[in-house]
Amino acid sequence: MKTLEEKLKNPVWYSLKDTHHQFLIQYDGVEFYQPEICSFGAFEDASKTAKALTAHSKIAERFFLVVEEKTPTIDTKHVILDKKINGCQMVLERHVELEITEDIVLLGEEYIDEVYDLIWLVMPGFYQRGGFKMGNYYGIFKNNKLVALTGQRMQTDDFIELSSVVTHPDYTRKGFAKQLVSYVTKQILKENKLPMLHTNKGNPAIPLYEKLGYKLTRDMNWWLFHRK
Repeated sequence: MKTLEEKLKNPVWYSLKDTHHQFLIQYDGVEFYQPEICSFGAFEDASKTAKALTAHSKIAERFFLVVEEKTPTIDTKHVILDKKINGCQMVLERHVELEITEDIVLLGEEYIDEVYDLIWLVMPGFYQRGGFKMGNYYGIFKNNKLVALTGQRMQTDDFIELSSVVTHPDYTRKGFAKQLVSYVTKQILKENKLPMLHTNKGNPAIPLYEKLGYKLTRDMNWWLFHRK
């Protein structure tokens, strides 16, 4: 049985082995989410990624391999590396209680389109509508409009990843993100799982996460590819 620490080193891999097994597309030594759910994949043996990337490119135009340290191999006749995004993983070290003054709502399926539109407005490019099925999403409304949200993404029996921390540009600097992160963190703890998250290195939101009890633990890099 793998330890929590081993799972955190390869979160996509173990999410697909565990809670998200129903979303798995499996190649020899490489795993991907179904493209309509998430663009992430993972591997253990870098020598097997070239063949798997070529196969996956037939059903997905753009996709990631998420990895702590290893460098994937590719067949450049079929797949092109766009870029490597230098990211980092943070896990909850201590729970910091925060007063919740906003009405935070668990978002049902009727809000799938609003969730999609807000995430693409703030962080365009990679979120799929099917990502709503990966975990719970929570939002704040103003004048009957969804203006801020935070969701859950990768998860196993041990951890749940907090993700999609977005606020509409017209409603920033009101503390919505801080309250949402604190609230969703508490919901994860109620399930007796470890809250964790990923972000880009140097993200100005990192000090906010640290104030809420998260700590930087490791690099976690995103290799972005596209079909040639």
